[in-house]
Amino acid sequence: MTEIKGAVALVTGGSRGIGKALVEELYARGAAKVYATARDPRTVTHPDAVPLALEITDPDSTAAAAAQAQDVNLLVNNAGALVGASFLDAPLDDVRREFETNFYGPLLTTRAFVPVIERNGGGHVLTVHSVLSWLATAGSYSASKAALWSQTNSLRLELRPRGIEVTGLHMAYVDTDMAADVDAPKSSPRDVAALALDGVESGAYEVLADDVTRRVKAGLAADPAALYPQLS
Repeated sequence: MTEIKGAVALVTGGSRGIGKALVEELYARGAAKVYATARDPRTVTHPDAVPLALEITDPDSTAAAAAQAQDVNLLVNNAGALVGASFLDAPLDDVRREFETNFYGPLLTTRAFVPVIERNGGGHVLTVHSVLSWLATAGSYSASKAALWSQTNSLRLELRPRGIEVTGLHMAYVDTDMAADVDAPKSSPRDVAALALDGVESGAYEVLADDVTRRVKAGLAADPAALYPQLS
């Protein structure tokens, strides 16, 4: 378990959406410092956050961020991209770009910050996934999030002996720019952030932030037709 009060956190993609809500919730719970990263740190608007430039797909950028944020003990892998490319029809570069951001980006950032967290006595990694980690309805996006889920499960095993806990956050639609065109019920970013940090503080392996996500996760043991009615 990781106590938020007094923690030093770094949130990738911390200037908007769920990332911004996580920055706000971290400070509301007494975090000592929160680095909020963005490609353009001028987009970080929280008055207490420490803006930090970061391109998660660039190893030099992740290394530079880790060199600047040597006091971190809580890493939040939130930054991601939504392309949702078709495996048959889209340019292959679109598929690669989604994996670069959603799979390799969090991996690069985690690898850069694990030595920092270790030196600070251990801590926590929170990684943002999606209900689409378990539902293959969004092409390359679903596949990249499924791969990230597997990465998180593997890292949880590797990092536990090093004093670092790992929590995965899964949710359906959230009221952010990414889902602006979706006409469906949406969770508020603030509620999702609160549930995520509850999970960090309780040492949860996974946080399922809404009923849709809980139903889909529970359905993984069923026949594929239960999740994909178009197969029936």
